[in-house]
Amino acid sequence: MVKVNYQYEKRKKELDKKRKKEQKLKLKQNKKNNQPNDGSPETEIETPVEAVPETTPVATEEK
Repeated sequence: MVKVNYQYEKRKKELDKKRKKEQKLKLKQNKKNNQPNDGSPETEIETPVEAVPETTPVATEEK
């Protein structure tokens, strides 16, 4: 009769749980990274645009 190796089975269960947890976490991160930018303050960072005064070349009079 074959003796059951309970430690092996327990370790296999633990590894399967760990693998499943990592897979869920990776899937969650992928979903978070692929979301379209909906304008929420958490995802959108606005940088203030400062108005740069336009300079026109000054015409000098030649004599």
